[in-house]
Amino acid sequence: MTVSAAGATPLAVPVLTWPGVYAPQDDTRLLAAALDREHIPRGAAALDLCTGSGSLALVAARHATTVTAVDISRRAVWNARLNALLARRRIQVRRGDLTGALPPGGRFDLVVSNPPYVPAPPGPAAHGRARAWDAGAGGRDVLDRICDDVPRVLSPGGLLLLVHSALSGVDQTLHRLATAGLSAEVGERARVPFGPVLRQRRDWLCSRGLVAPWDESEELVIVRAQRS
Repeated sequence: MTVSAAGATPLAVPVLTWPGVYAPQDDTRLLAAALDREHIPRGAAALDLCTGSGSLALVAARHATTVTAVDISRRAVWNARLNALLARRRIQVRRGDLTGALPPGGRFDLVVSNPPYVPAPPGPAAHGRARAWDAGAGGRDVLDRICDDVPRVLSPGGLLLLVHSALSGVDQTLHRLATAGLSAEVGERARVPFGPVLRQRRDWLCSRGLVAPWDESEELVIVRAQRS
């Protein structure tokens, strides 16, 4: 299904976003809307990887009985904990590197993630807010790890919902998830205007053939992958 940015469902979970933490944007809203359309079984356990402000964890908490949220940023972890407290939701927020932050043997019926996925020119490692979007030259530094790691924490029949830009390679995501044993497809697509980061990188993106000089928007995709 293809939708426009204007057609995306507004994020119905108000959150506070601290300086240095990724604020909910078009990709967050698109993923939240896709999650709300899923039939999540009663008693489900959900995991939000790269939680940022915790907005998607709060959406997951409307459907799942238990929710765990993970982020590598200390500031994001405290921000997500505050938003869970304000929303009166019991969400366990853990600081760490993707599934490495989880106790051994943990399994989830639902995993959602809005990870860093923006292609970035060579240079110093991202810091501050840039860690929420910079993902190496191909935009896949975190995506590939999610594709490899998440199948190991999904319960039988478990579902992964993952959002990223088409600039980062949709076919690569689908192939990697299929190799890991999941049935994967693109559930939704949406075109959104370039934000400040892509506008600043337009010349570099053009030099790599990722965008055309006249492009003013990028395509976001929701990848839906399920374990049999």
